Parts: sequence; C-alpha cells; structure tokens
Amino acid sequence: MKKTLLAVALAPLCLQSQAFASDTTHQEDELVVISRSIKEPLHIAANVNVIDSYDIEKSGATNLTELLRGRSGIQVSDSNSGPVFAMRGFSGSQAANNTLILVDGRRLNNIDIAAPSISAIPLNQIERIELLSGSAGVLYGDQAVGGVINIVTKAPDSTGGNLRLSGGSFNTYEGQGDVSGSLADDWRYYLAGSYNQGDNYRDHNANETGSILGRVQYQTEKNQFFVETSYYDNRRELAGSLTLDQINENPRQANSSNSKDFNHEKTTAARAGYQHQLTEDWSLGADLNYSDTDVETVSWGSPGKNERSLLEFTPKAVANITTDKGKLNIVTGLDLSRGESEFSSGRSNEQNVTSIYVQANIPQNQKLSYVIGGRYAEAKDDLTDKSVYPNGVKLDQDAHAFELGLNYRPSFEHRVYLRADDNFRFAKVDEQAYTSPGVVGLKPQTGRSYEAGWDWNPDSHSLRLSLYRLDLEDEIVFDPSAEKPVGGAFNGANRNADASRRYGVNFAWDWLLNDMFQFGLEYSYIDAEFTEGANNGKSLSWVAEHSGRGYLSVDITSNWQLFTEAVYTGERFLEGDNANVDPKLDDYILGNLALNYSRDVWLASLRVDNLFDEQYVSSGFYSEFGNGYYSGTGRAVRLTASYSF
Repeated sequence: MKKTLLAVALAPLCLQSQAFASDTTHQEDELVVISRSIKEPLHIAANVNVIDSYDIEKSGATNLTELLRGRSGIQVSDSNSGPVFAMRGFSGSQAANNTLILVDGRRLNNIDIAAPSISAIPLNQIERIELLSGSAGVLYGDQAVGGVINIVTKAPDSTGGNLRLSGGSFNTYEGQGDVSGSLADDWRYYLAGSYNQGDNYRDHNANETGSILGRVQYQTEKNQFFVETSYYDNRRELAGSLTLDQINENPRQANSSNSKDFNHEKTTAARAGYQHQLTEDWSLGADLNYSDTDVETVSWGSPGKNERSLLEFTPKAVANITTDKGKLNIVTGLDLSRGESEFSSGRSNEQNVTSIYVQANIPQNQKLSYVIGGRYAEAKDDLTDKSVYPNGVKLDQDAHAFELGLNYRPSFEHRVYLRADDNFRFAKVDEQAYTSPGVVGLKPQTGRSYEAGWDWNPDSHSLRLSLYRLDLEDEIVFDPSAEKPVGGAFNGANRNADASRRYGVNFAWDWLLNDMFQFGLEYSYIDAEFTEGANNGKSLSWVAEHSGRGYLSVDITSNWQLFTEAVYTGERFLEGDNANVDPKLDDYILGNLALNYSRDVWLASLRVDNLFDEQYVSSGFYSEFGNGYYSGTGRAVRLTASYSF
C-alpha cells in the first residue's frame, strides 16, 4: 500500500515534465550539489549555508572542527577521540546517526554507531562545504534527520598544486600537499596527501594520522567519468573520562584506568562515477562507492577488533527544463547499499538498504515554485550476537518520507520558503544487538520537520532567518535505566524512546561594512523536550538551548588580514540525564583569532584557538554510578605556511 500511494502521489511530476519538454534550452550547472541536482542555494526550499574556499582561508582554521563549530547551529561533542557534529538538537551519541555527512555525495556515516572519521578529510582537499539545516529524508533517506553536511573536494580543473606545513601547541606537526594537471585531451588527474602527528591537549591522547587520495577524471561536453581511490590511517591514544573534581584539579590528566587504551582505524575507499547528458534537458548518472575499514581498539583495558565495509550504487536521472514559467528541476533515482560489520566480540551483521526517490521543483511563475517528492526504503538485517542472538535473527523493516515545499522570490534580493519534510533512520548493528530482554529489533525512528524561512541578500548584506519544528517518534537512544540485555556487559540498553519535539530559530547575518571590514553574527535557539512518557516535559540531554557565533574580519592591508571569532555554547544537561536530575553544565565562550599574510603564491597564518584558555566540558555521560566527563581543549596555537604553484 505504501509503495502504491507513493507512486500515485509522484506520477503527476513525470506527466508535467513531459508537458514542459517541448520548450527547453540547456543551462550550465550552477553551485550547490547538496540537493542531488546542482542549483543556487536560493532556488532550494531549504536553509542552506555554503562555506567556500575564501571563508576557509580567512578563518585560518586547520581542521573541520575549528571551521564548523557554531555555524548553522552546529553543536560539537568530543570525547577526546574525534568530533561529532549535532544539528537541530541531538546529543553527542545520537548526532553521529542523525546528522548525515557526505563527501562529494558519498556517505561518510558508518554501518555501526561509530562517528564518521572527520579527520579523514584534510582542509587542503576541500573546495567548499554545504550545510543543509533540517531534514532531508526524501533526497537522502536514512540518517538525514537533523541536517546534512556535504564536503565538496577539489576537482582537477586546473594545473598546479599546493604545499602546506604547520606546527604548534601540544607538539603538533602537519604536512599537506596536492597537485593536479592534464594527462591528455579531456583527461585530468588530482593527487593529495596529508600527515599529522601530535600529543593533543590531554595526557595519553597522542595521534598519528595520514591520508592519500588519487583521482583521474575524463570530461567532455556530454560525458563525465572519474575513478578515485583513497587510504586513511589514524591511530589515537584514548585518555578516558574524568570526574568533575579531576577536571578542576587538572583537565589534562588521563584516567589511570585507560593507560593502555587506543583506537587504530585504517580505511581504504574506491569510487567511480559516470554522467551522460542524454538530451538537452536530461542527464543520467551513477556512482559506485566502496569502503573497507579495520578498527583495532583497547577500551578500558579490553582489546577488540571491528571490520566493516560498505558498498553503494546510486544511479539517478536529473532534468533541468526551461519553461515559460521558469526552470523545472527533477531528480529521481535509486540508492542501493550493502553494509557488513564483524566484531571480535562475536557480533556481526549484514544490512541491505534499497531506496527509490523522486523530487521535483515545479515553477508556477518566475517568482513562485513548489517542491514535491517522496522516498520509499527497505532495510534487511541479518544479525548475529553470541549473547543475544547466537542463532542469528533476520529483521525486515521499511520506512517512507514525503516532502512539500514552497519557494517564493519576490525580487532578486528576497526569498521566502515553507517546507515540510519527513525523516527516518534505521537502527545500527550495535543498537539492534544491545536491547532489553524480549525486544527483538528496534523500530525505525521516524519524524517530520516543518520550517519557514526568509533570506535577504542585498549587495553588502546576507541575512537568513528560519523557524522550525522537528517531531520524532520511536527515537533510537541508549537508556542507562533500561533493563540490561541478556549477557550484557554494562547496565542500560538501546530502545525506542518516547516522542520528542524540538522548536527552534536560526538567525545568520553577514555584513560587508566596506572594503576593509566584514562582520557576522549567528544565533540558534532550540527548545527540545520529551512530549510523552515518564520524562514528559523534561529537556533533552546535551542540547544547549542557546548557541551562537560572531566574527570580525579586517583587511589591514592588501597583504595582511585579521580574523577574530567568538563561539558561544549555552548550559545543558549531561548526556543521558533524561530526567534532568543533575544541575546543568556551565555555558562557555571560545575566542579564536587568526592573523593571515598573503603575497603572490605564498600564504601564512597564525591561528589561536580558545584564546582565553577557557576550561569547559566537551563531552560527558550521566550514570547512576558516577558521571564521566571529557575536558575541552585549552589554548592552542598553530602556525601554517603554504605555497601554491
């Protein structure tokens, strides 16, 4: 029935596209690819923010955490092992499964609950970052709940390269390099590599990280093909959690119980893609992605191994049709994936997900268009766990999503939009295998997002204002008070939580005062609470009600530029404190500063993070037997120099 309703609802889109096809001209692709079709941000009925290469350069940031903290309402959680980005009100442990992170449209999220490896993408490989705040269940399906972060890497469009060296606090040293050029007519290549080592802020927290990437691309007027391979290796010591007294005494110390703990991840990935301009209006394309990861860990003294792989095939068709009413955009396709994971603890899973989707942006006139779309997805799990499912269990689940939006541009400077979008996510292998006795398979998490927004873009300003509501049912969470699974190693279990809702406001303003000064402010308000069950009316844990960011960029001379930034994170309950028992953690402000110098092909930057050495908790977990806290990084200085050729 669901499939039939979806087909009936979307059939008019195909008919309308055929009716428009007689009067068309081809238009070159424009800017934002997060829509799975390439458009300008203001032509998408959603809150989209683009961080381009100039923004990255002027910030002086040396990694994605520094760059994204506080932008588009992003709240960062870091247990001193790698950051997790939360959009629209999720805790640190939930954010990894409710914020979808893409690299050139390829999923970086894992089949298990491990957070995506953000350090696998050095800044020297990034052309721009597209942030879509809010649900994108129709376009991306599983896990696109709070938002989507699409990292667009450099394409081999020119001949040249860049070398970058940096060093700074905590014995940190890093080298990055990339080069691109022509192999023959229509054939180009891109090579990149990076190496980073450092002790990091806390004791027993050193890392050694390296990555290499190679890409060959063929492009003509009608055809584009690429093949790419990469390797990522990251070994990091784990410092463990502390008590508040220990943090106040010495936030840099390690937990003595974690003196041998570490995490070593090695990932090999390969991608290939082809796109063909079938007609003046329609293009066909497909990407084939494969990644294989080996993880070796010691956690609280216990060794473990995890092997996981993911194979994706994503064919799609895109139409850009010019009509007398405006541009008609259609994107439709299949998302097919097969993920496998195997743990040394005796747990394994194979998950196959099949999705079909279609979305159309239909013009009513030159100023008004509406968006309609739908997706249907099936997930099949073949799960084994030596304690809970020693004989194995098969799970077969499905979910669907619909979208409806309006986009109104009364003038070139103004845009108003309304949007409703469903979202869902399927439980990960770790979650399905650690449930209370009698629970065989967690239900898919489902929800719906409503949003209204206004953009104003005169010559010297850029202002974005949005209001939203996000309702979730059967939210997949770890509940420390739930009954422990059979053979469970620790108290609590994963379960489908009571319904919750999040209200919010996002405000962003960038102002180019004159040729010398640029100023910006961002503010995010989230009212997140349970709406059912024993915790009805209680605040969701680890969600700061208020957060924001302000910056000032000054072009001192033609060669010197100063960038200052303040990022605010408000009070919040410790993660897992769903009954709001303990007091909230203190709010904090991180001040950052960068002094940049550029001349011809040379660029140098001095960046200071946490300028005033603010002491704060970057991650923490509530427990009846004693809370665990992770301290945020203190003042850090980094000097970077790069040469372009």
